[in-house]
Amino acid sequence: MNNDAASKSSTTDPNREASARVLPALAWNKLMAQTRTLIPEAFTSDRRVLNLIAGEWQEPGYERPYKTPDDGSTLGALPFISYEVARDAVNFAAKEQAEWAKIDLDERRRRVQECLDEMGRNRELLRSLLIWEIGKPLNVAQADVDRCISGVEWYVEKIESILGRRQPLGLVSNIASWNYPLSALFHAVLVQVLAGNSAIIKTPTDGGLYALTVVTALARRAGLPISLVSGPGGDLSRALVSDPTISCLSFIGGKETGNAIAERMEMRGVPYMLEMEGINAYGVWEFSNWSELEQQIKKGFEYGKQRCTAYVRFVIQRKLFPRFLDTYLKAVKSLRFGHPAAAPAGVDAPPSFDFGPLISSGKVAELHADVNEAVQRGATCLFEAQFDDQCFVAGQDRSAYFAPVALLDIPKHCTLYHLEPFGPVDSFLVVDRQDELIHEMNVSNGSLVSSIACDDLGLATKIASQLRSYKVGINKVRSRGDREETFGGLGQSWKGCFVGGGLLVEAVTRSEKPNEQLFGNFGSHVRLPDQR
Repeated sequence: MNNDAASKSSTTDPNREASARVLPALAWNKLMAQTRTLIPEAFTSDRRVLNLIAGEWQEPGYERPYKTPDDGSTLGALPFISYEVARDAVNFAAKEQAEWAKIDLDERRRRVQECLDEMGRNRELLRSLLIWEIGKPLNVAQADVDRCISGVEWYVEKIESILGRRQPLGLVSNIASWNYPLSALFHAVLVQVLAGNSAIIKTPTDGGLYALTVVTALARRAGLPISLVSGPGGDLSRALVSDPTISCLSFIGGKETGNAIAERMEMRGVPYMLEMEGINAYGVWEFSNWSELEQQIKKGFEYGKQRCTAYVRFVIQRKLFPRFLDTYLKAVKSLRFGHPAAAPAGVDAPPSFDFGPLISSGKVAELHADVNEAVQRGATCLFEAQFDDQCFVAGQDRSAYFAPVALLDIPKHCTLYHLEPFGPVDSFLVVDRQDELIHEMNVSNGSLVSSIACDDLGLATKIASQLRSYKVGINKVRSRGDREETFGGLGQSWKGCFVGGGLLVEAVTRSEKPNEQLFGNFGSHVRLPDQR
C-alpha cells in the first residue's frame, strides 16, 4: 500500500468534484433543536449538555470538543466531571436501588415499557443522532434503535419466568464502547433495572453522547433508576469500577483495560461481564456455494467492520483460493461508502451505504500504519478500494474515512496478524491441511465468533468443534444476537458471566442457592450453556 496514496485518499481535496449535500432533514442544527425541545431538562440555558446525577440533570463539568466523524464538524461539547462528582453519583445510585427493589415486578415492567414506547415515538430522531455521532448509515442506525426496543420488549414479556425467585444484586455499572450505544449498552441497562437493579452509565468518549442523553432522559421520566455520567476513563473508573457500592460491572472494550478490571473484580468478589477483543476467523475448506459466501462477505462490511463480531481473517484451502478471491472481489467491489447524512442533489433520502466513516481520523491513521507495516514486512495487498467523490460533500474533511483493504500472508510479527483491526481491513491465509486451517483460525486463542464454509456437514462439524469461539457458524456467519440468544467469548475475548437470553438476567441477580455457579469464562474455568 502506497503511503502517499493512502494519505491523499483520506484527506480533504477541495478540487474534487462532489455533488452530494447534507440533507435538510438531517441538518445538525435542526436535530439539536428537536433534541432540546424533547428533553430541555438535559441542557443548560446556554445549550450545554448535563450529566444525570442523583436523579437530576446537573454538573456540566469542564468541556471537551465533540466532533462528528462524518465531516469533522463540531457537534457540541462533552461534559467531563471529576472523580469526586462521579463518586457522589455512584453513592446515590446505590441508595436508590434499595427503594427500586421494593417496587413490584408488574410496575417495573410498566415503567420499562413506557420508556420503550417513548423511544419508539422518537426513533427517527434517535437514528438521526447516531448518523452524526458515530457515522452510521441510515439503515444501520435504524437497526440499532429498533433492536434495542424489540430486544427489551422480549424481556418485558419473559421476565417473570426468567427471574423466578432470583433477587437483584444492587447497582450495576456500565462502561461500553461507542459503536452500539442503544442495542448493546442501553438494551442491557433496561434489562438490569427491569430485574430490580439500579444502573449507572458512563457515556462513551468517542460517540453516543446525545442519543444516550435522550434515552436516559426518557427512562428517568418513566421513573427508572438510571444515572448517566461522562468524563475521562482514568478518573471515572475509580468510581465506576472500584467503589464498594458497585455490585456488578458490565464492560465492553479492549483487552488491556478489561484484564485489569477483571483482576479488581475478582479481588472484590463482584460479578462482572467483560466483552473484549479477538480475531474472528472464517475458514473455507472443500466448499462450492460461492454465491452464498459472496452475500455473507458483503454483509460483513456493515458499519465498516466496527463490530466485535466482524470477520476479518479468512483462512482458505489452497486449491479453493482462486475461486474464493474471485468471490471476495465481487463482494468488496460492490460496496458503497460515504457521508451518511448526505445525498446527491435532487435525492431526498440518505443513500443505502454499507458504511460511512470510521469513528475518528486517529483510527484511520492507526489502520494505515498497520497496513503499511504489514506490506513493508512482506504481506501482499490484493485489493485497495478507492473513494467515489459523488458520495461526499465538496471540500469536506474525509480524514475519518478508510477504503477497504485486503492483505495476503501477513507476517506473524506484524500487528494485524495478532490484533483485531476494528475496521475494513481483511487478511487472507492459504493453507494445505486441516490442522493448519484450525491453527490459523485460532490465532488469537479465543474469540467471540467464527465460521467454517464446507459442503460436508459432518466434516464441518468436526472442524467447528476444534475452534475456540463461543459461537461457530457452519456455512453462515454468527452475530451477537438478541432475545433468547446467548453471547460470550472464549480465551481472552471475554471475562466473567456470559449474557443474552436468560443469562443476562442471571448475571445481574442472585439465586437462593448457595455457591451458585454461573455460566461464563472465569480464568481457567469456563462453563458453557447447553445451547450457544
